[in-house]
Amino acid sequence: MFTGIVTSLGVVKKARERGGVLDLEIQAPSLARDLEVGDSVSVNGVCLTATRTNRKAFSTQAMDETLSVTTIESLKKGSIVNLEPAARFSDRIGGHMVQGHVDHTAVVVRIEDLGGARRIWFEPPEALIRYLIPKGSIAIDGVSLTIVEFGRTSFQVALIPHTLEVTTLKDLSVGSVVNLEVDVMAKYVERFVSAFNERETADRADHSHRERH
Repeated sequence: MFTGIVTSLGVVKKARERGGVLDLEIQAPSLARDLEVGDSVSVNGVCLTATRTNRKAFSTQAMDETLSVTTIESLKKGSIVNLEPAARFSDRIGGHMVQGHVDHTAVVVRIEDLGGARRIWFEPPEALIRYLIPKGSIAIDGVSLTIVEFGRTSFQVALIPHTLEVTTLKDLSVGSVVNLEVDVMAKYVERFVSAFNERETADRADHSHRERH
């Protein structure tokens, strides 16, 4: 589990795809020195496992399933990525509960500069709109953000100067593609409500059947 609070930026030193597996080496001294093989790391919001580590860099791998629904496949030598180590039980949850299981990608459709701050509109797949609510949480490239507003096809977030300074979101432009993870609590609520409605429908059908007989 992660919190969506990016702790450092990393630089991709190697990116090589073989047989549906992307091997990555990421230079990130402030993070790598505390990592051990097997530790989880959020890379642009995608939960990956450290396969090798040293004091300056770590290596990881992404399978074809991950590559098909995220932007990880587009990483190349020199790419800058948002990084966050897995949360410890003793950590403060400064953002929200982020699994690192990206739901899909979204496209930047509008950007408005507000002095040092910025508003950005994203267009996600239609199926994800139902999980969005004003003031709700969302993770964009691993960054925990608050939804300002949303419409039929897009939603908006506001980025403060600090977030722009310490993450890769400052580099976004219209047409950029980002990794998107909706709030897992919204999925749980949907599942509970769906199960309740299914049970209510079944109970009504059963009651109607008994009345007819």
